[in-house]
Amino acid sequence: MHRFANPARFLKIARPATAWLLGLGLVLSAIGIVGALVVIPPDYLQGETARILHIHVPAAWLGMGGWTGIAVASAAQIIWRHPLAGVAARAIAPAGAVFAAICLASGSIWGRPTWGTWWEWDGRLTSMLVLFFLYCGYMALAAAEKERGPEGRAAPIFGLVGAINLPIIHYSVIWWNTLHQGESITLTRSSIAPALLWPLPFTLLGFSALFGAVVLLRMRAELAATKVEARLRRAAAE
Repeated sequence: MHRFANPARFLKIARPATAWLLGLGLVLSAIGIVGALVVIPPDYLQGETARILHIHVPAAWLGMGGWTGIAVASAAQIIWRHPLAGVAARAIAPAGAVFAAICLASGSIWGRPTWGTWWEWDGRLTSMLVLFFLYCGYMALAAAEKERGPEGRAAPIFGLVGAINLPIIHYSVIWWNTLHQGESITLTRSSIAPALLWPLPFTLLGFSALFGAVVLLRMRAELAATKVEARLRRAAAE
């Protein structure tokens, strides 16, 4: 891990990895979305509404996974002072916020015909909304802290503290009498018929690859901007 904290080594890997992840993500996402919207039959209970599962579940996964990445990067920034840790956390935050927003929007679209309302202050929905606000707060704090210098601790501490919300999101359907349905898919079983489920791995992997490509692009852009700023400062000092 220390070896790849070097920006030069990171960029040698990130440049080709970005293209591969972007291409793979587009192909897998297209297969999954076409399969979900066109190929699979309607659900016998939820009808056409069930198709949104193939967008909603990956978005929820990446919304939570993004903050997990921020927490890991924040820990590395605090403990080991890795030069790329803060860059990685700042790059993850906007992508994670977008997927958290997609999760909330798709959940509301699914909830209108299923629950009869666009929104309910349910444990799962509320904790996911809190996650979205945490992303917004982290982005504002990280941007302000970056202006003051690279040694700030407020943003990484916020990234670690915010991770407390992740188990709340995951276990909310167990801890409380929640309107949100329980887990339909686990590592060992699924209550969804395979004929309806097969596009989900494609959208899950495809969206994850796109997420990774966006994060790498943002990291590369920030490193390039930092390099340009350093050159301008040196030129101004001469």
